[in-house]
Amino acid sequence: MPPDLVFLAFDTSAAHCAAALLFDGQCRGSVAEPMAKGQAERLLPMIEDLMATQGIVFADLAGLCVGTGPGNFTGIRIAVSLARGLSLGLNRPAIGVTAFEATSGAGGLNAPHWAVIDAPRGLLYAQRFGAGITVPQIRDAGANFDAPVVRFADLAPDRIALAVGEVGWLKSSTPQPRPAPFYLRGADAAPPSDPPPVILP
Repeated sequence: MPPDLVFLAFDTSAAHCAAALLFDGQCRGSVAEPMAKGQAERLLPMIEDLMATQGIVFADLAGLCVGTGPGNFTGIRIAVSLARGLSLGLNRPAIGVTAFEATSGAGGLNAPHWAVIDAPRGLLYAQRFGAGITVPQIRDAGANFDAPVVRFADLAPDRIALAVGEVGWLKSSTPQPRPAPFYLRGADAAPPSDPPPVILP
């Protein structure tokens, strides 16, 4: 018999596919695989394998926690889409957790600190936590920070998934909006160069 509150967390916001299970707020298992692409095909089987190791089925879940970025444009949308689909199908809440929140949670610092994420074009995404919390911002790669830095890139993917679950677990005590991709800048993808098709009358 599963515990009363089982939360599934997952993240594909970088070059990885990662998931974790939390029973009553405590990690009972996590899994991660490095991958630059292919998360759409791998994420759900990975989750099903993880749940099977703990004797859990989707109906046992009390909630879902998903990493919303910023990060890989396509990867974020894969995870968020799955979370929203499962939430709708299971009638369970889905809670979005930004990469900043997960990085801060995984860093385990109580004192003021910065959560920092590598961004394209030699930039950084950064948010300050603790006293003097800031909104997320874009900084130059050589920027100085006035408090210790926790870098998303230094964290193991399974630790990121677990942090998504831990933060989401805490946020679940209050109503949350549906998860949505979190971006600080537009996608780097270029618009198609071919002209659109002609619509005949």
